[in-house]
Amino acid sequence: MTSSELIKSKIRTVRGWPKLGVNFRDVTTLFHEPEAFRAAIDAFAEDCLKQKIDILAAVDARGFILGGALAYRLNKPFALVRKKGKLPYKTLSEDYSLEYGTASIEIHADACKAGDRILIIDDLIATGGTLLAATKLFRLLHGEVVGVAAIIDLPELGGSARLRAAGLNVHALCEFSESE
Repeated sequence: MTSSELIKSKIRTVRGWPKLGVNFRDVTTLFHEPEAFRAAIDAFAEDCLKQKIDILAAVDARGFILGGALAYRLNKPFALVRKKGKLPYKTLSEDYSLEYGTASIEIHADACKAGDRILIIDDLIATGGTLLAATKLFRLLHGEVVGVAAIIDLPELGGSARLRAAGLNVHALCEFSESE
C-alpha cells in the first residue's frame, strides 16, 4: 500500500453533513492513526524541502494540527489563519465562499514580512475559497505564497484548478470523487 492509499484509507466520509448533499471528509480518523498521520506529515515535509519555505501557515481548525506538526518538523515559524474575531492583535480580514455557505478569515497584521515565502496548509481543498482568501491576506502583507497543501483534494469541486489558476503550486496527498 502506498502512503497515499494508507492516508486515504484512514479518512472517514460523513454523508449529508453539515447539510444534505455534502460529503464531509473527516480527517480526525487519520489523526487517530499514528502511522498514517506520520506518513502525511512526512509527505508534506518532503515536498517543503524541495521549496524554500520561510513560514508555514495553517487554516482554522484542522489545518492547525497539520501546520503545527509540520512547522515543528521543519523548524519553521507558524502563522495562524483563523475565523474572524479569534485573533487578539491587529488583523487583516477576508470574506470568501464555502461549498456550503460564506465565512471570513483573518491573519495577524504581522503574520509575515515582505518577501517571506509562505506555504498554506489545510485539511482539504473543496472550492478553494478558504485557501484563496488566505493567499490574498498574505499577499496584502507582500508575502509570497509559494503554494498550498492539503491532505485531500476534491477535484470535482474545482478548487485545485482555481488555486493553480491563481499561480499557486498545489500539493494534495489524496483525492476523493463525489461518488466515493
